[in-house]
Amino acid sequence: MPSGSHNGVSPVHHHSEYYLKDGNITFLVGDTLFRVHRHFFEVESQFFVKEFEKAPKEGTSDSSAFRLEKVTVEDFAKFLWVWYSPSYRREIKPKDHWLTILELSTVWQFPEMKKLAVDELQKLDIEPIEKITTYDRYQIDKSLLLPAYKLLCKRAGRMSIVEGEQLKLHTVLGIQEARERAIRSAAEGGCRSPTSADADDEELERILIDVFSLKGHSANRQGTQPSGKPDDVPFINTPKPHGNGGPNGTKTSTSGSSPQNDSKQKDGNKSGKK
Repeated sequence: MPSGSHNGVSPVHHHSEYYLKDGNITFLVGDTLFRVHRHFFEVESQFFVKEFEKAPKEGTSDSSAFRLEKVTVEDFAKFLWVWYSPSYRREIKPKDHWLTILELSTVWQFPEMKKLAVDELQKLDIEPIEKITTYDRYQIDKSLLLPAYKLLCKRAGRMSIVEGEQLKLHTVLGIQEARERAIRSAAEGGCRSPTSADADDEELERILIDVFSLKGHSANRQGTQPSGKPDDVPFINTPKPHGNGGPNGTKTSTSGSSPQNDSKQKDGNKSGKK
């Protein structure tokens, strides 16, 4: 990520949405200036941490903005949208939107944002060939491709030459092996003139898991990590009450009454004992 000022060589302008008054880091993409919050880039991305360390005084003003190469204004705005979306509920975005975020989060080393992109892509209807090539390119958990592999096995006819050229050789050979095993399984089950589509779904899944070594296939289909040892996720626990009391040390009543009522009840009990 080369850095430097634009030096007034070409006219630049502020991005209409992502030039924030309280921002503390400025980026120049093409002829557009973005001023956002440095924290987001430092908290997760080792790529940006190292770039900032190389030039600690850069990005503090428009004239010293960090230049981002090989990214368009539109794509960088999509990337920033993840942090600055005005809606608490994440609005539905098309496939290309999340593919852009997947690309940039991979290149710039934002692992959590990459997981988010995969989660959202998992919700979309993507053609199996495109999905397999995309997940291979970005090294995404293969177990998430089980539905795509099944579609290729169950559809009529084999892959075309064009489709085969898009996939890696081991994927093409794996699909072919799975189809042949599925046909044998259907024949053993009594099906006459079987095709791979006639195989039982569960049996086909077992075949594909074996052929492609899909360990952790039963994991959350919208995550990037297979099942097994879970990621270490930090938790912030709600403070426990002091003794039998509430968060501020006031005692709580199991009957649902207020601390004041409990106090009055105790006074009454004392009076009765006298």
